[in-house]
Amino acid sequence: MKRPPKPEARKGSVSTLRFFQLAQKDILSALPARLYWAWMAEFRTPFFRSYLCNQPELVDLVLKQNPDAFPKSNRIREGLAPLLRNSVFVTNGEVWKKQRRIIDPAFEGGNLRDIFSAMVAAAEGAVARLKPLANGEAIETEFHTSHTAADVIFRTLFSIPIEHEQASRVFHEFQAHQRMQPVLNLGALVPLPRWFPRFHRRKTHSTAQNIRALIEAFVQERQTQIEDGTAPNDLATKIMTTADPVTGDRFEVEEMIDQIAIFFLAGHETSASALAWALYLLALFPDWQEKVEQECATVIPSGGPSFSDISKLRITRDVFREALRLYSPVPMMVREATCPHQFRDRQVPKGAQIVLSPWHLHRHERLWDNPDDFDPARFGTENGKACLRTAYMPFSAGQRVCPGAGFAMIEGQLLLAMLVKAYRFEVVEGREPVPVAHLTVRSKDGIWLKVTPRVG
Repeated sequence: MKRPPKPEARKGSVSTLRFFQLAQKDILSALPARLYWAWMAEFRTPFFRSYLCNQPELVDLVLKQNPDAFPKSNRIREGLAPLLRNSVFVTNGEVWKKQRRIIDPAFEGGNLRDIFSAMVAAAEGAVARLKPLANGEAIETEFHTSHTAADVIFRTLFSIPIEHEQASRVFHEFQAHQRMQPVLNLGALVPLPRWFPRFHRRKTHSTAQNIRALIEAFVQERQTQIEDGTAPNDLATKIMTTADPVTGDRFEVEEMIDQIAIFFLAGHETSASALAWALYLLALFPDWQEKVEQECATVIPSGGPSFSDISKLRITRDVFREALRLYSPVPMMVREATCPHQFRDRQVPKGAQIVLSPWHLHRHERLWDNPDDFDPARFGTENGKACLRTAYMPFSAGQRVCPGAGFAMIEGQLLLAMLVKAYRFEVVEGREPVPVAHLTVRSKDGIWLKVTPRVG
């Protein structure tokens, strides 16, 4: 039976230095195979202890029952600081709570309905851009899903298409930044004083600075439009005009740049990864691709989809869910214990790093039936329903669940449906993708597919 590709796990023990070297290339294959069945694993270094937790009760404790006792680890911030600064993705405490109070209203259901037409326009743009390439020749799909996801972000945030000169520049700079950014920076493994250099690559700094400068131009222009009463009613306007209900504060320009940077990272990079893997899985399993195409032909009218049509795309939804399960864009999340705890039979000291891994949780051999198989129908089984509640977290969970989770699910289903309705996707023999984790889970050498138009 065919199985989707999975990186080979590490065999045997390695030193901290060797682990760091392996993780720089790919953290998924740097970790041991036992994590796919262990409830918890402890890792010791000369500088700290870390505990990877797969047991649902422990995950629930950290994310839902007592989240304030396990804030985001500052070690993860080390690698992302050049671009994200103090965005909602890396902050904690009152700063984070204030940021969420301002951001969350923009992603409520009514607002998602308002920006749906912008998503449809981006999907139509993706279909049009593939048309001259849909000749049966192999194309690198990840580039095109990145392009499409970036188009969605710019249309919903700033009401401009990816073809806009400034938007295109941000996209290309971000492509370069992603290639330069490893999962782990030295500061993630070794506790360094503030003054000590972090040894980010020069290119990482330069691309981050370029991206932030381009975003600043967008934010400044939008601020002027808001003051003049000419701003469009998109996500950027909603967020920039929302006051914190507790303090009355609004985001300053620099704060807004931080948030736009993470919207682009979370809303572009992760969506591009999920869509590319979903298309590959449908190419690998053509029977499921035909089920999606038939559903889309039935549900989506010739004039294009409406917001209410998304809820009718149940097969498409489950395919996208399964792609998120097998290739969760964010493979790991790291929290830090603010006081001693006991996990199972072990004492967890203050300062310990608590690693929650969607990559391992979603493929856990004690939780999921046939965890490495592609089976969208699993979500209709008792096992699948139970795991959705306790062992599925592509967008995290609890109070720190991604504010754009609903946005991402609508976007993913819409783009997948529109592309499969227009084109047939086939695998390229000898070009099986190899999953690796950098900022997100991508393929080592891209995802190559053959694309042909559907007849009729």
